[in-house]
Amino acid sequence: MSRIIEVKNLSYTYPNEEGKVNKPALDNISFNVDQGEFVGIIGHNGSGKSTLSKLLNAIILPTSGDVIVAKMNTKKEENIWTIRQTAGMVFQNPDNQLVATIVEDDVAFGPENLGVLPEEIRKRVDEALKTVAMEEYKTKKPHQLSGGQKQRIAIAGILAMEPDCIIFDEPTAMLDPSGRKEVMQTIAKLNQEKKMTVLHITHYMSELTKADRIIVMDQGKIVMQGNPREIFSQVEALKAIGLDVPQMTELGYLLNQDGFDIPKDILTIDEMAGALC
Repeated sequence: MSRIIEVKNLSYTYPNEEGKVNKPALDNISFNVDQGEFVGIIGHNGSGKSTLSKLLNAIILPTSGDVIVAKMNTKKEENIWTIRQTAGMVFQNPDNQLVATIVEDDVAFGPENLGVLPEEIRKRVDEALKTVAMEEYKTKKPHQLSGGQKQRIAIAGILAMEPDCIIFDEPTAMLDPSGRKEVMQTIAKLNQEKKMTVLHITHYMSELTKADRIIVMDQGKIVMQGNPREIFSQVEALKAIGLDVPQMTELGYLLNQDGFDIPKDILTIDEMAGALC
Protein backbone atom coordinates (compact mmCIF):
# COMPACT_ATOMS: atom_id res chain seq x y z
CA MET A 1 0.00 0.00 0.00
CA SER A 2 1.43 3.41 -0.99
CA ARG A 3 2.18 6.02 1.64
CA ILE A 4 0.47 9.40 1.23
CA ILE A 5 1.65 11.27 4.37
CA GLU A 6 4.93 11.04 6.25
CA VAL A 7 5.53 13.02 9.43
CA LYS A 8 9.16 12.88 10.55
CA ASN A 9 10.44 14.24 13.89
CA LEU A 10 7.95 17.10 13.61
CA SER A 11 8.02 19.98 16.10
CA TYR A 12 6.25 23.32 16.05
CA THR A 13 6.46 26.28 18.43
CA TYR A 14 4.25 29.31 17.97
CA PRO A 15 6.06 32.68 17.74
CA ASN A 16 6.88 34.15 21.14
CA GLU A 17 5.15 37.18 22.53
CA GLU A 18 7.55 39.77 23.91
CA GLY A 19 9.18 38.50 27.10
CA LYS A 20 7.48 35.11 26.89
CA VAL A 21 8.89 31.72 25.87
CA ASN A 22 6.33 29.33 24.39
CA LYS A 23 6.52 25.58 24.92
CA PRO A 24 6.27 23.49 21.73
CA ALA A 25 2.73 22.86 20.49
CA LEU A 26 4.15 19.71 18.85
CA ASP A 27 7.22 17.98 20.20
CA ASN A 28 9.14 15.59 17.91
CA ILE A 29 6.29 13.44 16.61
CA SER A 30 6.49 10.90 13.79
CA PHE A 31 3.85 8.79 12.01
CA ASN A 32 2.76 7.71 8.52
CA VAL A 33 -0.58 7.45 6.74
CA ASP A 34 -1.19 4.98 3.90
CA GLN A 35 -3.39 5.58 0.88
CA GLY A 36 -7.02 4.70 1.68
CA GLU A 37 -6.57 4.66 5.45
CA PHE A 38 -9.08 6.19 7.88
CA VAL A 39 -7.02 7.67 10.71
CA GLY A 40 -8.61 9.37 13.71
CA ILE A 41 -6.70 11.91 15.80
CA ILE A 42 -7.87 12.71 19.32
CA GLY A 43 -6.55 14.76 22.19
CA HIS A 44 -7.62 17.20 24.87
CA ASN A 45 -7.69 20.94 24.08
CA GLY A 46 -4.09 22.09 23.76
CA SER A 47 -2.80 18.64 22.81
CA GLY A 48 -1.57 19.89 19.44
CA LYS A 49 -4.05 18.15 17.13
CA SER A 50 -5.31 21.31 15.39
CA THR A 51 -1.74 22.57 15.00
CA LEU A 52 -0.96 19.24 13.35
CA SER A 53 -3.82 19.65 10.87
CA LYS A 54 -2.48 23.05 9.78
CA LEU A 55 0.99 21.59 9.30
CA LEU A 56 -0.37 18.73 7.19
CA ASN A 57 -2.02 21.23 4.86
CA ALA A 58 0.99 23.61 4.77
CA ILE A 59 -0.99 26.43 6.39
CA ILE A 60 1.95 26.69 8.79
CA LEU A 61 5.43 25.21 8.38
CA PRO A 62 7.45 23.06 10.82
CA THR A 63 9.82 24.62 13.34
CA SER A 64 11.82 21.43 12.85
CA GLY A 65 11.28 18.05 11.20
CA ASP A 66 9.33 17.39 8.02
CA VAL A 67 5.81 16.87 6.68
CA ILE A 68 5.79 15.05 3.35
CA VAL A 69 2.52 14.78 1.40
CA ALA A 70 2.56 12.54 -1.69
CA LYS A 71 6.38 12.77 -1.66
CA MET A 72 6.26 16.61 -1.53
CA ASN A 73 7.86 18.43 1.41
CA THR A 74 5.69 21.26 2.76
CA LYS A 75 8.83 23.34 3.35
CA LYS A 76 9.29 23.82 -0.40
CA GLU A 77 7.19 26.80 -1.47
CA GLU A 78 6.73 25.48 -5.01
CA ASN A 79 4.92 22.44 -3.55
CA ILE A 80 2.32 24.25 -1.45
CA TRP A 81 -0.57 24.56 -3.93
CA THR A 82 -0.13 21.02 -5.20
CA ILE A 83 -0.08 19.77 -1.59
CA ARG A 84 -3.33 21.62 -0.83
CA GLN A 85 -4.90 20.12 -3.92
CA THR A 86 -3.67 16.65 -2.90
CA ALA A 87 -4.74 16.94 0.75
CA GLY A 88 -7.90 19.02 1.02
CA MET A 89 -9.04 20.38 4.36
CA VAL A 90 -12.47 20.82 5.96
CA PHE A 91 -12.69 23.09 9.02
CA GLN A 92 -15.03 23.37 12.02
CA ASN A 93 -17.21 26.21 10.73
CA PRO A 94 -18.66 25.58 7.25
CA ASP A 95 -19.60 29.26 6.91
CA ASN A 96 -15.88 30.06 6.74
CA GLN A 97 -15.52 27.87 3.63
CA LEU A 98 -18.59 28.96 1.67
CA VAL A 99 -17.71 31.75 -0.76
CA ALA A 100 -20.56 31.95 -3.30
CA THR A 101 -24.27 32.80 -3.15
CA ILE A 102 -25.38 29.62 -4.99
CA VAL A 103 -24.42 26.08 -3.96
CA GLU A 104 -23.12 24.88 -7.34
CA ASP A 105 -21.07 28.08 -7.78
CA ASP A 106 -19.48 27.45 -4.40
CA VAL A 107 -18.51 23.89 -5.32
CA ALA A 108 -17.09 25.16 -8.64
CA PHE A 109 -14.91 27.80 -6.96
CA GLY A 110 -11.90 25.53 -6.32
CA PRO A 111 -11.58 23.94 -9.77
CA GLU A 112 -12.15 27.34 -11.41
CA ASN A 113 -9.13 28.67 -9.53
CA LEU A 114 -7.12 25.67 -10.70
CA GLY A 115 -7.87 26.58 -14.31
CA VAL A 116 -10.01 23.53 -15.02
CA LEU A 117 -12.00 23.71 -18.27
CA PRO A 118 -15.72 24.66 -17.91
CA GLU A 119 -17.07 21.32 -19.18
CA GLU A 120 -14.84 19.45 -16.72
CA ILE A 121 -15.93 21.77 -13.88
CA ARG A 122 -19.59 20.99 -14.64
CA LYS A 123 -18.81 17.27 -14.46
CA ARG A 124 -16.86 17.61 -11.20
CA VAL A 125 -19.53 19.75 -9.52
CA ASP A 126 -22.32 17.30 -10.39
CA GLU A 127 -20.27 14.32 -9.22
CA ALA A 128 -19.20 16.01 -5.96
CA LEU A 129 -22.77 17.03 -5.09
CA LYS A 130 -23.99 13.51 -5.86
CA THR A 131 -21.30 12.01 -3.62
CA VAL A 132 -22.43 14.10 -0.61
CA ALA A 133 -26.14 13.58 -1.51
CA MET A 134 -26.75 17.30 -2.11
CA GLU A 135 -27.46 17.38 -5.86
CA GLU A 136 -31.07 18.54 -5.35
CA TYR A 137 -29.76 21.65 -3.54
CA LYS A 138 -27.40 22.84 -6.29
CA THR A 139 -29.41 26.01 -7.07
CA LYS A 140 -30.12 26.85 -3.42
CA LYS A 141 -28.47 29.61 -1.41
CA PRO A 142 -25.98 28.23 1.15
CA HIS A 143 -27.31 30.42 3.98
CA GLN A 144 -30.69 28.67 3.65
CA LEU A 145 -29.19 25.27 4.48
CA SER A 146 -28.77 23.53 7.84
CA GLY A 147 -25.34 23.25 9.48
CA GLY A 148 -24.92 19.64 8.37
CA GLN A 149 -25.93 20.50 4.80
CA LYS A 150 -23.47 23.42 4.72
CA GLN A 151 -20.67 21.15 5.88
CA ARG A 152 -21.53 18.65 3.14
CA ILE A 153 -21.34 21.48 0.59
CA ALA A 154 -17.92 22.42 2.01
CA ILE A 155 -16.85 18.76 1.55
CA ALA A 156 -18.20 18.81 -2.03
CA GLY A 157 -16.09 21.89 -2.74
CA ILE A 158 -12.99 19.97 -1.67
CA LEU A 159 -14.02 16.87 -3.65
CA ALA A 160 -14.38 18.95 -6.83
CA MET A 161 -10.64 19.63 -6.62
CA GLU A 162 -10.08 15.84 -6.77
CA PRO A 163 -7.80 15.39 -3.74
CA ASP A 164 -6.28 12.06 -2.73
CA CYS A 165 -6.80 12.79 0.95
CA ILE A 166 -9.10 14.94 3.08
CA ILE A 167 -8.18 16.28 6.52
CA PHE A 168 -11.21 16.99 8.70
CA ASP A 169 -10.46 19.39 11.57
CA GLU A 170 -13.37 18.83 13.99
CA PRO A 171 -15.96 19.19 11.19
CA THR A 172 -18.88 18.25 13.45
CA ALA A 173 -17.97 20.45 16.43
CA MET A 174 -20.55 23.13 15.60
CA LEU A 175 -23.34 20.77 14.49
CA ASP A 176 -26.34 19.25 16.22
CA PRO A 177 -26.66 15.42 16.41
CA SER A 178 -28.55 15.25 13.11
CA GLY A 179 -25.89 17.32 11.34
CA ARG A 180 -23.10 15.23 12.85
CA LYS A 181 -24.76 12.06 11.59
CA GLU A 182 -25.04 13.49 8.05
CA VAL A 183 -21.39 14.48 7.95
CA MET A 184 -20.12 11.21 9.42
CA GLN A 185 -22.14 9.22 6.87
CA THR A 186 -20.49 11.29 4.15
CA ILE A 187 -17.00 10.73 5.59
CA ALA A 188 -17.61 6.97 5.83
CA LYS A 189 -18.83 6.91 2.21
CA LEU A 190 -15.73 8.76 0.98
CA ASN A 191 -13.43 6.31 2.74
CA GLN A 192 -15.28 3.04 2.14
CA GLU A 193 -16.73 3.57 -1.35
CA LYS A 194 -14.38 6.15 -2.89
CA LYS A 195 -11.30 4.67 -1.15
CA MET A 196 -10.23 8.17 -0.13
CA THR A 197 -7.68 8.69 2.63
CA VAL A 198 -9.29 10.37 5.65
CA LEU A 199 -7.68 12.04 8.65
CA HIS A 200 -10.43 12.90 11.11
CA ILE A 201 -9.65 15.13 14.09
CA THR A 202 -12.51 15.07 16.58
CA HIS A 203 -13.48 15.13 20.24
CA TYR A 204 -16.49 12.85 19.65
CA MET A 205 -15.08 9.40 20.35
CA SER A 206 -18.07 7.59 18.80
CA GLU A 207 -17.09 9.05 15.39
CA LEU A 208 -13.96 6.90 15.35
CA THR A 209 -15.31 3.43 16.12
CA LYS A 210 -14.85 2.44 12.45
CA ALA A 211 -11.46 4.07 11.95
CA ASP A 212 -8.54 1.91 10.85
CA ARG A 213 -6.25 3.56 13.39
CA ILE A 214 -6.42 6.17 16.14
CA ILE A 215 -3.59 8.48 17.19
CA VAL A 216 -3.88 9.87 20.71
CA MET A 217 -2.10 13.14 21.48
CA ASP A 218 -1.27 14.83 24.77
CA GLN A 219 0.86 17.93 25.38
CA GLY A 220 2.25 17.92 21.86
CA LYS A 221 3.27 14.26 21.83
CA ILE A 222 1.77 11.03 20.51
CA VAL A 223 1.00 8.91 23.57
CA MET A 224 -0.94 6.03 21.98
CA GLN A 225 -1.58 4.50 18.56
CA GLY A 226 -3.74 1.55 17.65
CA ASN A 227 -7.06 0.39 16.29
CA PRO A 228 -10.29 1.57 18.01
CA ARG A 229 -10.62 -1.51 20.23
CA GLU A 230 -7.01 -1.28 21.39
CA ILE A 231 -7.31 2.43 22.17
CA PHE A 232 -10.77 2.70 23.69
CA SER A 233 -10.32 -0.36 25.94
CA GLN A 234 -7.70 1.70 27.83
CA VAL A 235 -10.39 3.66 29.66
CA GLU A 236 -8.37 4.73 32.68
CA ALA A 237 -5.37 5.85 30.61
CA LEU A 238 -7.61 7.96 28.37
CA LYS A 239 -9.45 9.49 31.31
CA ALA A 240 -6.10 10.38 32.88
CA ILE A 241 -5.41 12.73 29.96
CA GLY A 242 -8.93 14.19 29.93
CA LEU A 243 -10.51 12.05 27.21
CA ASP A 244 -13.72 10.05 27.13
CA VAL A 245 -14.53 6.76 25.39
CA PRO A 246 -17.61 5.69 23.37
CA GLN A 247 -20.69 5.26 25.55
CA MET A 248 -20.86 1.47 25.20
CA THR A 249 -17.17 1.13 26.08
CA GLU A 250 -17.80 3.28 29.16
CA LEU A 251 -20.80 1.13 30.12
CA GLY A 252 -18.74 -2.05 29.73
CA TYR A 253 -16.02 -0.56 31.92
CA LEU A 254 -18.52 0.36 34.66
CA LEU A 255 -20.16 -3.08 34.54
CA ASN A 256 -16.75 -4.71 34.93
CA GLN A 257 -16.13 -2.47 37.95
CA ASP A 258 -19.32 -3.90 39.44
CA GLY A 259 -18.19 -7.47 38.88
CA PHE A 260 -19.82 -8.33 35.55
CA ASP A 261 -17.70 -10.20 33.01
CA ILE A 262 -18.10 -7.91 30.00
CA PRO A 263 -15.49 -7.58 27.19
CA LYS A 264 -13.48 -4.39 27.65
CA ASP A 265 -13.35 -3.53 23.94
CA ILE A 266 -17.08 -3.20 23.22
CA LEU A 267 -17.81 -0.28 20.86
CA THR A 268 -21.46 -0.53 19.75
CA ILE A 269 -24.94 -1.05 21.16
CA ASP A 270 -25.31 -4.34 19.27
CA GLU A 271 -22.07 -5.66 20.79
CA MET A 272 -23.24 -4.66 24.28
CA ALA A 273 -26.64 -6.30 23.76
CA GLY A 274 -24.90 -9.50 22.64
CA ALA A 275 -22.57 -9.47 25.64
CA LEU A 276 -25.42 -8.94 28.11
CA CYS A 277 -27.57 -11.67 26.55
